Amino acid sequence: MGGKRQKRQLELAFPREGRGEAPDRLEQRVEPSMVKYASESTASTQVMEEVCSRENMMEAYKRVKRNKGSPGVDGLTVGELLEYLTRHWKNIKEQLLQGTYKPRSVRQVEIPKPSGGVRTLGIPTVVDRLIQQGILQVLQKEWDPTFSENSFGFRPGRSAHQAISKAQSHIRDGCEYVVDMDLEKFFDRVNHDILMSRVAKRVKDKRLLKLIRRYLEAGLMQNGLAGIRTQGMPQGGPLSPLLSNLLLDELDRELQNRGHRFCRYADDCNIYVRSKRAGERVMLKITLFLERRLRLKINQSKSAVAHPWERKFLGFTFSVGSTAYVRVAPASVRRLKTRIRELTARNRGRSFQQVIGEVSQYLRGWHGYYGIVFQPWLMRKLDSWIRRKLRCLAWTHWKTFKNRIRELRKRGIHTRKAAQTAATRRGAWFISKLPGVQRALSVKHFQSVGLIALNGYG
Repeated sequence: MGGKRQKRQLELAFPREGRGEAPDRLEQRVEPSMVKYASESTASTQVMEEVCSRENMMEAYKRVKRNKGSPGVDGLTVGELLEYLTRHWKNIKEQLLQGTYKPRSVRQVEIPKPSGGVRTLGIPTVVDRLIQQGILQVLQKEWDPTFSENSFGFRPGRSAHQAISKAQSHIRDGCEYVVDMDLEKFFDRVNHDILMSRVAKRVKDKRLLKLIRRYLEAGLMQNGLAGIRTQGMPQGGPLSPLLSNLLLDELDRELQNRGHRFCRYADDCNIYVRSKRAGERVMLKITLFLERRLRLKINQSKSAVAHPWERKFLGFTFSVGSTAYVRVAPASVRRLKTRIRELTARNRGRSFQQVIGEVSQYLRGWHGYYGIVFQPWLMRKLDSWIRRKLRCLAWTHWKTFKNRIRELRKRGIHTRKAAQTAATRRGAWFISKLPGVQRALSVKHFQSVGLIALNGYG
């Protein structure tokens, strides 16, 4: 679809109206310098008009389209959304403005966690994702400046790397112990009444309050049946991260009022102290605060008071001592190796070049996140291990004695040496380190076929 055609369809889906558009509320935006911890927003009772405004919904559509994602319970895809809105947006908008819109159930999807177990996601329909995105855009510009400087998750202009840098500065300032707190099934245990009471302090539009409550209570659809949700909020919708930050902002305020140094990324919170005794005291008091005030539980088996280099935070850890150099956590290295083993499995039915492409795509993303560390020895070791796994795969792909000789000779190996290598009775892992195979599938060869190197080529 061409750009002009798509723009025209957007204009048809969200036509201009002579009335009903939200006024310009930029002058009501709260400046960061004025919002140390504003308890209430200056939002009017007409927020829903701004949510439904043409400009806001057009931007929301672009975001939903860019994020892609799976269809919800109605089967409507992102690609079909624009045509659907062209026919139905007028009716949907009328329901939103009247406060009668009812969200659909969310589709339940279970994905494996890297540490074991499964994480339950709730995938809203694309129409509900569009509406949630529109709400997010309006509320986030009001709420985000009021959040703590020590909160880094799901906020514009903030990242996990900034959280790691902040944690590093706390350790270098002498905080040799960390209170590593893991909230047990946070998204599944959010109390609706407590969360909505915090939302009501900032939102005065009762239509929007009712709609947010309905999104929280939307049932999870599994095997054709929608369960009733009395607590928790589904991960997978655009609005959930903002609501989680709003609820946990109360934890941030408590920590800041107590004078603690901390970093929080979503429900992952680390508090930095100077002694183990102080850490144990903080763990006890904050656990009681969370249970009594927010009705949230600490996962005792995953939480601890320890040295920062004995724990991991957002996939990273730190070197021993006050230097606190950022390091890749051992668990993150294990996950990388597990994924590479999956991609290089011999029974996947992929050509060698396809596997190279998939491995490179994964390594590009992995390096984009973990590339902030300076561990050249680790990166070299991983590069060498990955190349060896690919040599194993190539060897099994070549299959026969004659074909292996031919492939080795094609890559510059002498006929006699190629025959000796091909005649080896050992397994692929042993053969992958033989000089003939290493020269045939050298570092230069992998570079020429586009394999990403974590430590760079040169």
